[in-house]
Amino acid sequence: MAVSDRTPAKAVAAGGVPLVLVAITSLQFGAALAGTIFDDVGPAGTALLRALFAAVILQAAWRPGVRGHAPRDLRLVAAFGLVLGGMNLCIYESFARIPLGIAVTIEFAGPLGLAVVLSRRRLDLACAALAAIGIVLLADPGGGAVDAVGVVLALVAGACWAAYILIAQAAGRVFTGGHGVALAMTVAVLVPLGPGIAGAGSDLLKPEWLAIGCAVALMSSVLPYSLETEALRRLPANVFGVLMSLEPAVAAIAGLVVLGQDLRARDVVAIVLVIAASIGVTRAAPVAEA
Repeated sequence: MAVSDRTPAKAVAAGGVPLVLVAITSLQFGAALAGTIFDDVGPAGTALLRALFAAVILQAAWRPGVRGHAPRDLRLVAAFGLVLGGMNLCIYESFARIPLGIAVTIEFAGPLGLAVVLSRRRLDLACAALAAIGIVLLADPGGGAVDAVGVVLALVAGACWAAYILIAQAAGRVFTGGHGVALAMTVAVLVPLGPGIAGAGSDLLKPEWLAIGCAVALMSSVLPYSLETEALRRLPANVFGVLMSLEPAVAAIAGLVVLGQDLRARDVVAIVLVIAASIGVTRAAPVAEA
């Protein structure tokens, strides 16, 4: 959304900050809750339940329509949905193998890299190098302490996250309210559909897993994506990307509180490096764009 000449840039940017913070907290504790049923329906089955319930809730809330939209708008929302589905499936498959805090920190390479590319300041390059050190420490190449497949899946999720930021911002200019995210989430169901059914089968229909899946959908999709969509209307993409700097820390806390996942001192240092890099880019970034 363009900023009016009469609207102070700081006020517009500040309006998006609390939306992002609430989205982060809800998303990560929802992810930790999802992890409690991986042993029962698998990460793909959990991703399917999340996407399915989120799509139903968002469709009921917004009742989006496709009439009146140009074909390119529909292609945009389809891409939005595929990116959402891929991001969710990959990060669930990742933290089924490695701790949530580590998975999310590695995933964070996506939005941080996007912020650096959009900015191209020397300070941002230094911050990116700092974040890269943290991510390498977490990945522990050659050490064998971290599952390599989990690391790769987190990196793929990060690439999807970067694409999500750009596509969601574009969709927010085309679709009003939550219409865009509601349509996108409907498309997102297609990504984990096959793997989820193949892995969990009829267990997906058990009431206890359906209840948790619905709660995860509310916490990890409906609330955060709706808030992020609104925040992206108020914030430039690079600022939004690095405002997510608390994401790794909140993920680590959620993993500890909900799943009992402890981190090594090395992991804590690495997460702090990534957060410091994000804060550095945030402080250097312009407050808003006209």
